[in-house]
Amino acid sequence: MNTIWIVLPILTLLMFDLGLTLRFEDFGRVFKHPWPVAVALFGQLILLPLIALGLAWLFHLPPVFFIGLVLIACCPGGSSSNVFSRLANGDVALSVTLTAISSIITLFTIPFIMGWATRLVGESVGISLPVGNLIKQNLVLMLLPVLIGIALHYAWPKGAEKTDKILSKMAFPLLLVLITIFYIQHHKTILDNIGVIGLCVTVLILLAIGISSLLSRLVRNSPAQRRTVVIEVGMQNAAQAIAIASSPLVFANEEMAIPAILYSLMMNIVLLIYVGIVRCVKH
Repeated sequence: MNTIWIVLPILTLLMFDLGLTLRFEDFGRVFKHPWPVAVALFGQLILLPLIALGLAWLFHLPPVFFIGLVLIACCPGGSSSNVFSRLANGDVALSVTLTAISSIITLFTIPFIMGWATRLVGESVGISLPVGNLIKQNLVLMLLPVLIGIALHYAWPKGAEKTDKILSKMAFPLLLVLITIFYIQHHKTILDNIGVIGLCVTVLILLAIGISSLLSRLVRNSPAQRRTVVIEVGMQNAAQAIAIASSPLVFANEEMAIPAILYSLMMNIVLLIYVGIVRCVKH
């Protein structure tokens, strides 16, 4: 079974569900809280990809995993980060704003960063990136479902709310199904590389949340804002990374998605521990 036919509908549903929860005012909130937004976007769009590049070099990852690690670092988390922010008693409105803005900005940053990473290590081993196809795929699978969700939110608010309740409950189980199928198909490659890639993605997550927390303190974000920034920077959209890696229109390489699979698993473990610590400290 080609996992692309599973991940593409999942990604489309997740982005549609994200659109159901967004309002145009969410994009304007950046002007009310510029520093928390600036720190989070810096962490998501610049810090995490740079750390991933450094770790990929440090761990001497093969080109396919090198590119895969940078890819997951370029895909900020979707609506799941809003759930984690709520659990951590963070600033949920800020989380929604960051999700909205990063979903748009990454339409342009992912092709740029991945094009550079591919030229750096991929072309010498036959890995190339059709940038035009990547942009088209992102527009169809990410931007269009978000816009349809926003339109439905304004045209039929009650229906949008009911649909969101259903889809939001489906998101995590669907991702688990995807990971399970992916593991069954690629278990040997995953097990052969889980030590180095597992360590690499864990270090990436810990550095991302540690540095983003420090930066939040330096600009004097409130505790709730700081918790949200940590979660937003640490959570990545594994479905998006898997879709780009495995799509026949883009990389057409399922092994490239292995860092995203392992990141998704470690991300949830690390951030659930973080949320648990935060809730214990507050009580």
